[in-house]
Amino acid sequence: MALLAEELVEEWLNRQGFFTIRGIKLGVHEMDLLAIKFNDGAPVCRHVEVQASVHPVSYITNVPTHVQRSTGRASGSAKTRSDDELREGIAEWTHKKFHYPSKVKLRTRLCDADWTHELVVHKVKYERELELMREAGILVHHLSDIVYAMTLGRGSLLAGASGANLVDLVNMNLTPPIDT
Repeated sequence: MALLAEELVEEWLNRQGFFTIRGIKLGVHEMDLLAIKFNDGAPVCRHVEVQASVHPVSYITNVPTHVQRSTGRASGSAKTRSDDELREGIAEWTHKKFHYPSKVKLRTRLCDADWTHELVVHKVKYERELELMREAGILVHHLSDIVYAMTLGRGSLLAGASGANLVDLVNMNLTPPIDT
């Protein structure tokens, strides 16, 4: 599901006129999507991470490192977290996903401009985590909104792009069945 979700997001970005690079590996780190376009000569740069699965995700971020050490909780523990724990986990996740030095260096080499930090999610259990991510400056998109926008033809600057068949397949599932 994750790779298909990345392909849909890439198609969405391409239809808005963005040049995209997907799945960049930097040692053990990865960048899901980088997107660049120019508006009147000014660069628009986006770093997009995609978190999508069929079943709702518990938490996107890990339990903060110091909480793991002091309590013995596992990094991916689904135990309810306080807002402070969520904020710390988001700060660590944001550093790893967007501010890790090799990622910043690569983005700067590609285009020395401001890059947005964005997350695309499908289903999550804890909306509060997304609210706090937004407060931390991360633009959060829901995959269903992206698919819906493409089914309406919005952002179809490049309607014949590579992911068009995948979007057509999704559109087929949104139409009522034909009675025979």
